[in-house]
Amino acid sequence: MTDTLRPPVEPALPQAPDSPQKLKRSIGVVGGTLLTLSCVTPASTLFVVVPDLFGSLGTATALTIAVGSLLCIAVAFCYSELGTLIPSAGGEYAMVSTMAGRLAGWLVFVLSLLVVMIVPPVIAMGTADYLAPIVHLDPSMAGAGVMLLATLAGLLDLRANAWITGVFLVLEVIAAAVVAVLGFAHAERGPGSLVSMEVAGADGHADTVTALLVVSGLAIALFVTQGFSTAVYLSEEMENPRRNVARTVLATLAISAAIILVPVVAISLGASDLAELTGGDIGAMVAAWSNSAVGTFVSLCVALAIVNAGIVMVIQNSRVLFASARDKAWPEPVNHVFSKLGRFGSPWVATLAVGVPGAALCFVNLDTLYGVTGVSVTGMYLLVAIAALLSRRGAHRHTPAWRMPLWPVVPALLIAVLAYILTQQETAYLLWTGGITAAATLYWLLYLRPRRDTRWLVSIPEDARA
Repeated sequence: MTDTLRPPVEPALPQAPDSPQKLKRSIGVVGGTLLTLSCVTPASTLFVVVPDLFGSLGTATALTIAVGSLLCIAVAFCYSELGTLIPSAGGEYAMVSTMAGRLAGWLVFVLSLLVVMIVPPVIAMGTADYLAPIVHLDPSMAGAGVMLLATLAGLLDLRANAWITGVFLVLEVIAAAVVAVLGFAHAERGPGSLVSMEVAGADGHADTVTALLVVSGLAIALFVTQGFSTAVYLSEEMENPRRNVARTVLATLAISAAIILVPVVAISLGASDLAELTGGDIGAMVAAWSNSAVGTFVSLCVALAIVNAGIVMVIQNSRVLFASARDKAWPEPVNHVFSKLGRFGSPWVATLAVGVPGAALCFVNLDTLYGVTGVSVTGMYLLVAIAALLSRRGAHRHTPAWRMPLWPVVPALLIAVLAYILTQQETAYLLWTGGITAAATLYWLLYLRPRRDTRWLVSIPEDARA
């Protein structure tokens, strides 16, 4: 972890009052991987998101997540190449704007903003379930408390947060490992059950999981490991981004997929029957496999993992908002406020702007918005893949960067697969996302496009271009 805390070789020079604000380069591959893994937050994903997949996909859950992880390899290739070409805190929107045009970049920004605003409170509200062995809390109140705590932590120096999230990450990996060991030790069925494609029906009998259900579930499966993209958001604060961004993206995907998929397989084999597996109560399974003390320990580790996820997501989300203000996405007074940096070098106003509304969202019914998140992630990946397909045009062909293997086949196939996945999502979720995208397009047409010389000027820090 030495590169996490390594100080810059030279002190930062003061910036001119009218120059764009820059984030400090203070983290290496280890620090970036810790922060990025914490955003994937494998344990909270395993215990909060995966149970919903068990409920709809049953024994096909592990297969669906495995297919989603394979698709994410192609997505990670796209992020790695684009993230080293365009190392900006703007993440997806900076990459897509540069490669596919400013309107495409604006739309991917809106989709990413949907994801980053909705996901943290959804996960945070799961805290109450895993604190239940100790204290009973209202899920909305617990979630709001986690979001406010994460906001306060997000105001600190990024290197300090790498230590905090690193400690929490160790605990959540231990929890996932305990579940995996117990599940395999109490296996009730063989590996063949992982492809039996069964889910418990309402009448108690087994129903068949169709291929279309698996394809529909891929939108959530893609979301399961979605946090690996955090590495590109941190690229402005990463030392030697041309090399370290790709390493962090690919390492994080590999580690997080293993941490999530191995326990899912163990749970699928260790559940006493199909009804218990479909019920998705992992805490109850752990208690049945061991004892209440072990169940309590795992639950507390998961609660800490959720806090950990909240901290890193607030860090990531504030960088997106900071970058959008620096790139003049809003009226000037808003841009000025959101681009302010605090004493620790963090964008403090942007941090508050994403953390406090996140606490408020914990009191809103997010069932529909949760579905919108799956559509938004898939649409965002689709636009990133299109940008990757265009990444070697003109001057970009000769820009020093990490280059994916099998280009352009990888992004072309990814575009086709993601487009098909979108067609299999529920109409209501597609309409919600489409409506928000239409409103964003109107903002572009009526405000940003007429001011193209002064608004939405996507920038890349000068020290990242070399």
